Amino acid sequence: MSGAALAERQTSPSAPPIDAALRARILALRDGLEQGLIGCTGLVERLLIGLLTGGHLLIEGAPGLAKTRAVKRLAEGLDGSFARIQCTPDLMPADLTGTTVWRQDSGAFEFLPGPLFHSLVLVDEVNRAPPKVQSALLEAMAESQITVAGTTRPLPDPFMVVATQNPIEHAGTFPLPEAQLDRFLLHVVVEMPDEASERRILDLVEGELNHHADAMPVRLSIAEVRAAREAALAVYVAPALKDYLVRLVAATRTDAAAPDLRASIEHPASPRGTLALMVAAKARAYLHGRDHALPEDVTALAADALSHRIGLTWRAAAEGRTARGLVGGLVERVRAL
Repeated sequence: MSGAALAERQTSPSAPPIDAALRARILALRDGLEQGLIGCTGLVERLLIGLLTGGHLLIEGAPGLAKTRAVKRLAEGLDGSFARIQCTPDLMPADLTGTTVWRQDSGAFEFLPGPLFHSLVLVDEVNRAPPKVQSALLEAMAESQITVAGTTRPLPDPFMVVATQNPIEHAGTFPLPEAQLDRFLLHVVVEMPDEASERRILDLVEGELNHHADAMPVRLSIAEVRAAREAALAVYVAPALKDYLVRLVAATRTDAAAPDLRASIEHPASPRGTLALMVAAKARAYLHGRDHALPEDVTALAADALSHRIGLTWRAAAEGRTARGLVGGLVERVRAL
C-alpha cells in the first residue's frame, strides 16, 4: 500500500486493539490443524477464515486429499456441535432439516431436528444431493434458518457449512446451481501433495495407526468464536483498499481494465463477491496479527472468493480456460494503487 494510503489510515478511526490472548488461542487451533493436515496450510487458513467470518466453504479435490479429515479435525477444536451428512441421490430434504412426528402418548406432533441444527455441518459430496435437498441447504446457508411444515426455525449461532465435492466423478451428480454457489464465501481447490509432503503424510498416518492421533491443543468455546468473529470483522479496511476491491470485481463486468479477459466472462461476479472478498481479507489480516487489511490479503483470496461466482462463455470453456485462471489474470492487470 502506498504512503498516501497509510497516512490516510493513520488519520482514520483506528480498529479496536487485537486481544492477544484470544488470538493466541486461534493460532493454537491453526497449529493443531496443521499438525494433522500435512501440506494443507492454505486449506487450514481458509477454514479459519470461514470460522472467523461466519461464511460457508466449498472444498473441491480428488478423493484422498483429507477434505473430510480437515473438517473433522476443526470440529475437534471447537466446543460447538458437529454433524456430517453424506449426500446420495436418494437423499430427502427432511434428512437434513428434520421432520415432525406424531406422538400418540401426548396426542401432538413433535419436531425432530435434523443434522443442520448443529454449529458445524460437513456436507460430503454435496453435488450428489438432488435439487430439492440443495434447495433446503440453500435456505440454511442464506438465512441461518430452515422451514418445515410451515414453521421457520432458527439455526445455531454460530452456524457454518463446509461442503466437499469430487471434480473427477460426474455420474449420479447434480451440478450446484449458481444461487447456491454464490452463498459459499470461498471455493477452495485442494491440489495433490508434493513428494516431500506425501512422505510426511505416510509417517503421520503410520503413527496414528500405532497410537492414538494427537488431540487438538485447544478447544474454543462458542463465546470465544463469537469474540474472535467480532475482532476479525472490526479489522480496518482503508478507503483506497475498498476502491481496489471494487475495481477488481468490476473488471469482471466492464472492459475498462482487461477487455480481453472480460470477453471470456458471460456471468460476472455480483456485489456479494465484493463483500465476500472484503470480509475474507479482514479475517486473513486478523490471522496475521494486523488490525488493518492489505492488498496482499485481497490478492491471496481473490481466486477463492470470485472464481465460483463467474460464468465463462462457451468459447472460453471450449478453449480450456478456467474461472480461477481469469481471476488470476485480473489480479495481475488491476493494480492496487
